Amino acid sequence: MTGSPIKTSRTHDQGAADAATDLVALPGTPLTGAVLQLIKPVESPSVFNHSIRTYLFARLVAAHLGLAVGQDYEDDLLFAACTMHDLGVASDGPHTQRFEVEGADRAAAFLVEHGRSQSDADEVWQAIALHTSSGIAERRGTLCVLVREGVALDFGGPMGNTYADALGDEQADIVHAAYPRLEMIRSLTDAIVAQAAKNPKNGPRYALPGEFLREREAFGRTRMEHACGSSRWGN
Repeated sequence: MTGSPIKTSRTHDQGAADAATDLVALPGTPLTGAVLQLIKPVESPSVFNHSIRTYLFARLVAAHLGLAVGQDYEDDLLFAACTMHDLGVASDGPHTQRFEVEGADRAAAFLVEHGRSQSDADEVWQAIALHTSSGIAERRGTLCVLVREGVALDFGGPMGNTYADALGDEQADIVHAAYPRLEMIRSLTDAIVAQAAKNPKNGPRYALPGEFLREREAFGRTRMEHACGSSRWGN
């Protein structure tokens, strides 16, 4: 009898540790490894961590919605779309289109080069190209929804709070410990603005990169940065 509480406590602790490990686990597939090799050298640590958190949070949204891996969505494609969604601001990019489209083009070509079908590549292209398009992404299929909502959760509110309850505070702490924010809002905005400034086609009026560029030039700070200051994460 005297040993039972200790055993129970150890079992509980092990269960919590396993849950934490599962929460931040990435798919153990060749495609995952190839994507990581592609993005890590060309994205800032802050943007890279944001990309990984987007996937982890999107996976929680999928579970919250009762979506099953392999039935309602493919985990490899979710990982690819989430983690390459900001590839358009990568340091080695051509920087000749708005960053969402440039990243979508690169991601789709990458998937085809790695043996995925054109249909899979098109699905990822659409999810990346539309991830800043509120009211459109949500109506273009499961992958588009999950990428958009994963990004929204990592912004902590300004992009929407539809699925805020899919991510508990303890879960968020575990993810942020594994992939720190590193002033993500400022870092990503810097990258988007720098990319938009390189070519008039990169920052069209009323598109997110164009508005970010104009707000920074006019006010020194974007409305998104201001809003995120009082968001769930604050940076």
